[in-house]
Amino acid sequence: MNKKNEKRTANMTTNDSVALTDFIRNIITEDLKANKNEARIVTRFPPEPNGYLHIGHAKSICLNFGIAAENKGICNLRFDDTNPSKEDIEYVESIKEDVRWLGFNWNDRLFYASDYFEQLYQYAVQLVKAGKAYVCDLNAQEIRDYRGTLTKPGKESPYRTRSVEENLDLFERMRAGEFEDGSRVLRAKIDMASGNLNMRDPVIYRILRAEHHRTGDKWCIYPMYDFAHCLSDSLEGITHSICTLEFEDHRPLYDWFLDELNVHHPQQIEFARLNLSYTVMSKRKLAELVEQGHVTGWDDPRMPTLSGLRRRGYTPESIRNFCERIGVAKRDSMVDIALLEHCIREDLNQHAPRVMGVLRPLRVVIDNYPEDQIEELDGPYHPEDSSMGSRKLPFSRVLYIERDDFREDPPKKFFRLSLGREVRLRYAYYIKCTRVVKDEQTNEVVEVHCTYDPETRGGWSSDGRKVRGTLHWVSADHSLEAEVRLYDRLFDKANPTGEKDTDFKTYLNPNSLETLTSCRVEPSLAGEAPGSRSQFERLGYFCVDAKDSSDGALAFNRTVTLRDSWAKIEKRKK
Repeated sequence: MNKKNEKRTANMTTNDSVALTDFIRNIITEDLKANKNEARIVTRFPPEPNGYLHIGHAKSICLNFGIAAENKGICNLRFDDTNPSKEDIEYVESIKEDVRWLGFNWNDRLFYASDYFEQLYQYAVQLVKAGKAYVCDLNAQEIRDYRGTLTKPGKESPYRTRSVEENLDLFERMRAGEFEDGSRVLRAKIDMASGNLNMRDPVIYRILRAEHHRTGDKWCIYPMYDFAHCLSDSLEGITHSICTLEFEDHRPLYDWFLDELNVHHPQQIEFARLNLSYTVMSKRKLAELVEQGHVTGWDDPRMPTLSGLRRRGYTPESIRNFCERIGVAKRDSMVDIALLEHCIREDLNQHAPRVMGVLRPLRVVIDNYPEDQIEELDGPYHPEDSSMGSRKLPFSRVLYIERDDFREDPPKKFFRLSLGREVRLRYAYYIKCTRVVKDEQTNEVVEVHCTYDPETRGGWSSDGRKVRGTLHWVSADHSLEAEVRLYDRLFDKANPTGEKDTDFKTYLNPNSLETLTSCRVEPSLAGEAPGSRSQFERLGYFCVDAKDSSDGALAFNRTVTLRDSWAKIEKRKK
C-alpha cells in the first residue's frame, strides 16, 4: 500500500498562496520601512523544557518561524532552562521533534538559557555594584507578605539597605554554596510601591541544589525566568520578542533590566494565546492529567499536545492551516475545537486513501456464491485522485459487514440491509438478505444469509434497477484482525476551567475513549507504517497507532469522524 502514500511538502512554513497579515506583521513591516535594527528580523521560539508542547505552542511556533521566513530573517530555538527541578532532557528532545514535525528548522540556531549562566551571573553582579540589587534573607512566605496587594503597597525588606560590598560578598558566597536552599535570594531594587506587582523588588536569583540536565551540579544558584528570558533575547540579538498576553505586565520589568544594564533592547509584542474549547491548555493541568492517570501519557491521542495530536493522526499541514485561520489577535478569546477538526478533515479528505474496515463485525454468508471461489475486485484509493492508484479486494462467500448496517425490523428511512431487501456492496455486487441465524440464548442475530446477483459485478446493475444502500465489507478469510480506538473530546464541557470553585477534572468526558478489539480491516493494510492515515469508508479517518502496532498486531486510532457529530449534539441541547 506504500504506492498510495500521501504526497506532502516537507519543511513548509506558511501557505505561499496566502499573504498573511495581522497587527504584529504590520509592526514589523513598519520597522523594516524605517530600517529599524538595520532591517534585520530575528525572532525566537523559547519553550521551557518542563513539559510537552501543545497546540497553543504551535501557534507561537508558526508565528515566530513564519514571520522570520516571510521577511528573510532568522528564528532561534532556545530552551529557557532555568528551573532544573522541573526540567528534563526528555522534554527537550520531544520539543525538538515537535518543531521539526511541524515543518520548521532552526539549522544551527539552537540555544539554551544555560549557555548564558555565567554571563547572567555577571549581569546580576553588575546590578549589585550599581546598587540596583541586594541579597535578601526573607523566606518565600515573608517575601509574599511584604509584597502587598493590588490595592496595598508593599513593604521594604529589612535587608534592602545592605551595602554594595556586603551584597557582593553574600552573592558570591551564594554561588559558592555556603547557604542552604531558600535561605537567601538576590532581589532587584526597584519600587515596593509600584502599581505593577512585578516591579516590587522581584527575586532574580535563588539557591537551588538540583541537577541540571546540561550543567550538572556546576551551579547551585539559578536565575529566575523574568531575568534570564529578556537577557537571553538580548544576548541573541532578537529584534522582536513575540510572546503571549500574560507577559504584558512583565514588560516593564524586562525594560528595567535591559535599560539598567544598557544592553541590546528587543521589542516585546504580546498577542492573545490560544484557548481551545473542550480542552485545557495549561501545562500544569495537563501534567496533572498525566500524573493522576486520567490519560495514558503526554502523547495520549486525547491530549492537545503535539505528540498526542500526531499519534492521533493529525498532520502538520492541518495544524499550520489551523494556526493561519485563527490568526493573531490582541484579546483573548475561545476558539471552537470544531475548527481544528475541520482543518484535519479538509486535509485528510484530500490526501488520505480510502480503505474498508468493519468495526463491529456481523458475519454474512452468500449462499449462492461458490464456496471455493475468490475474486479480486478493484477499488480505487481515492475517488478524485487517480494518481493514488488502486488495490485488489478479495471477495469470497463469507464476508463481514458492520453490525449497525443490518436490522431485522428496520425503522423508516433505514436503507441498509434487512430481510428481503437488496443493497450494494461497495465495488462488489448486489446482495439480498434471505434469512438470519440467532443465538439461542440471547436471540441476537449472529449471522445473515444472502444471495448475490452475479450480473451486478462492480456494484452496478445491467438492468437499470437501483438500490438505496451501499455497504462497506471485508472478506472473512482474507481480512486482518485489528484493535480500533475511538477517541472523542477529552472534556464534555466547552470551558472546563471556567468555574473557579470547580475542579476542571469534573468535566472529563467518560466516553472519550472506546476500544474495540475484534475489528476487521482489508488486507491492503498489512504492513502499514506507524502513523499512516486512511479513511475507513463511511466510518471516519484513522491512523496506525505509532506505539501499539506491529506486524502481528494492528492498532488504529480514530483521528476524526467524517462529520461533526458534536455540532448536532450541541444543536439539540439548544
